[in-house]
Amino acid sequence: MSPDRSIDDLLRELAPQVLGTLIRRHGQFDACEDAVQEALLAASQQWVDDGIPDSPKSWLIAVANRRLVDEWRSESARRRREETAGNLELATQSQPQQEDDTLMLLFLCSHPALSVPSQLALTLRAVGGLTTGEIAKAFLVPEATMAQRISRAKKTIKTAGAQFAMPPDAERAERLRVVLHVLYLVFNEGYTTSSGEVAHRTDLTSEAIRLVRIAAAAMPDEGEVAGLLALMLLTDARRAARSDSDGFLVPLDEQDRGLWNSDQIDEGVAIITATLGKGPVGPYQMQAAIAAVHDEARTAKDTDWAQILALYDVIDSRWPSPVVTLNRAVAVAMVNGPRAGLAVLGTLDDDDRMAHNHRLEAVRAHLLELAGEPVPARESYLRAARMTASIPEQRYLSLRAAKLRPR
Repeated sequence: MSPDRSIDDLLRELAPQVLGTLIRRHGQFDACEDAVQEALLAASQQWVDDGIPDSPKSWLIAVANRRLVDEWRSESARRRREETAGNLELATQSQPQQEDDTLMLLFLCSHPALSVPSQLALTLRAVGGLTTGEIAKAFLVPEATMAQRISRAKKTIKTAGAQFAMPPDAERAERLRVVLHVLYLVFNEGYTTSSGEVAHRTDLTSEAIRLVRIAAAAMPDEGEVAGLLALMLLTDARRAARSDSDGFLVPLDEQDRGLWNSDQIDEGVAIITATLGKGPVGPYQMQAAIAAVHDEARTAKDTDWAQILALYDVIDSRWPSPVVTLNRAVAVAMVNGPRAGLAVLGTLDDDDRMAHNHRLEAVRAHLLELAGEPVPARESYLRAARMTASIPEQRYLSLRAAKLRPR
């Protein structure tokens, strides 16, 4: 790893901690984030020449605090901010270094007053350390649009009177659910990009895993946090085998399992094994258990589909959703035959939530192909290809359809 890369990694890790410290002290999300960004820029330039200081977090906090003082002492704000600036100087000199505030920053960025797109954008910007341009690229919107979204999110948090603190006990479970959902969406967008030319974005998957690790370390007794970490590790372990040398997607049953990351699989299996049965079970833990069954099978034929179906039955009974039904249909097909799977899939045909989801048609096509019905399977593959904005998925689905073309 180059020295520059090492500094970049360190700055990305420290950025949310420094921002959290400043927000805790001073509030004003916008001003604090601007100051932190200036401190990060200064560090990226100075540390290359001068070396990383002994206490890089304290260095960044001090520089960011000075930026705030300078800003609040400007001519236009001198009278309003004079007292505040003096207090800031005192805080910079005497307040001890705060603990890692990244977890509270995650809760703040996932505030229920924000829309899901705003939660995603603000989390990636403030906690993940991605630039506005990088986030805009990930979600295929202009940078100016993403900048406006992030700016509105900060204003919404301010208007809502959100506090930089752990949620009260009465709200904590629901707020944690939102935090985990946001991180899950970040991971999924990286692992299976919803649009564009690339099949996956490792910057998003890696960042989601890093942030869940922080949450897991801070909340070791929260089974769903551990479950989400295990699920991400066990899923990401297959990434290298998801596409071939030409960039074409490879389905799970055809992947070269020798390319799977055994270290991630071992860690994920160990986490979910240690977690299940030690407290309330949630959907992330159950999904991680399913992922573990897949990852521990030496070949596709060795997959214990009966166990997977049993796990999906539990999820479907306790946390039903169209996506659960979709995945369960595949398990039913593998255990009881493709027509049984198609019958389960048919229950989603009138569900408005799946009306524009290409995966419904893709799974239908796969099961029709298994059932020996190439003509309707080909039609479903083509419909699915037209519905997705992901170029790799379009190519994969079109190729599957072409293989079923009448000769």
